Amino acid sequence: VSVEAYDGGFRILLDGRAVKTPGKRELRLPTPVLAEGVADEWRAQETHLDPATMPMTRIANSVVDAVTERRGEVADDAVRYAGTDLLCYRADGPERLVARQTERWDPLLDWIDEAHGVRLLVAEGIVHVAQDADGLARLRARVETLDVWTLAALHVVTTLSGSFVLALALVEGRLDRDATWDLAHLDESW
Repeated sequence: VSVEAYDGGFRILLDGRAVKTPGKRELRLPTPVLAEGVADEWRAQETHLDPATMPMTRIANSVVDAVTERRGEVADDAVRYAGTDLLCYRADGPERLVARQTERWDPLLDWIDEAHGVRLLVAEGIVHVAQDADGLARLRARVETLDVWTLAALHVVTTLSGSFVLALALVEGRLDRDATWDLAHLDESW
């Protein structure tokens, strides 16, 4: 398994031949760090390929085979989560959990308002609260500026966490991955 700079990107070679996606496209990655991460997953395979142990490869395949062709659908799906964002639905008790949600989540809702002009409404419990359509459109416009690799990462983090806000904060460098994970699981950790 090796990594080769090729045609403005990086590809993974197995015994000198380029790795292909399930869609039969060449798997070309945008950065050497990402390429080495994918190559390491291939290097870790022993007697047979186990896709369950190759999450970076699976995501990269999805980007090459699907996200590039269905960019708008992926963006729409990610932004749809902002309409029901985890950070907007709060517990009604116990008091210490409510305080922790306010302390940890409100700064991110303030950030998205300041950085993107979108004030997301907060509700107690699980009853749906409709978010402002113009605000969601501004978030959709922001997502449109992302390259396909960043869009794919945003989508994965959004769907795993249930929070578009957390995913965008991670993509924009407001949070690191550990903080993102901790904030997404604040209720469960409580």
